[in-house]
Amino acid sequence: MRFFKQGVDVETKGDGSPVTVADKTAEHEARAWIAARFPGDAVLGEEYGFSGDARQRRWLIDPIDGTKTFVRGVPLWGTMIAVAQDDLVIAGAIYCPAVGEIVSAAVGCGCWWNGARCQVSSVATLADATILVTDARFPYHPHRAANWHALGGQVAVSRTWGDCYGYVQVATGRAELMVDDRLSPWDAASLIPIIREAGGVYTDWRGGSDIDGGDGVASNALLSTPLRDALGVPER
Repeated sequence: MRFFKQGVDVETKGDGSPVTVADKTAEHEARAWIAARFPGDAVLGEEYGFSGDARQRRWLIDPIDGTKTFVRGVPLWGTMIAVAQDDLVIAGAIYCPAVGEIVSAAVGCGCWWNGARCQVSSVATLADATILVTDARFPYHPHRAANWHALGGQVAVSRTWGDCYGYVQVATGRAELMVDDRLSPWDAASLIPIIREAGGVYTDWRGGSDIDGGDGVASNALLSTPLRDALGVPER
């Protein structure tokens, strides 16, 4: 937050995405916190890659999800962090400090929003649904845009309250669908326990649900099938 709305310089990484001193500092401090408390654990972060023993428990960090949003002074960005043992994501959290919201979840322990138990919505008809996306152009998979826009004509609200904040909306019952056409493991990992423990459904666009899927579809449970049918996403 000490860098937010301060006019930080923006660099461009090799994949074309932006990075700032805020991203780097946040990940550095998170790694230091983990190392001090769990020195045997491995870490995978967006800015500094993998460190530690791959056979050990690992932490996955996205220091600022929504850097493009952050640098424009818009508050809908956050930090994503997860803990995984082997192929199981044990726990995850999303903290959106500029709007004062945090959701966290652990397997079998439910999903919590600012300290209170939360769950996905009970909306059961497309006509009443709110759907969210980070970028409605679907720049990495443009063929998905037609299905998205067709679905937008069937629902109550279609918005781009995206990046990690969109998933916070689904987990807390304020939206029924959030999608991205590109996610890295440090993005997807925290979403799996958060959405599932809130009673929702999380998959990639092929119907799988591991952290390496490359993209993401999160929904409430009651509309999982019709929403995925509309998007062309199989359910496994």
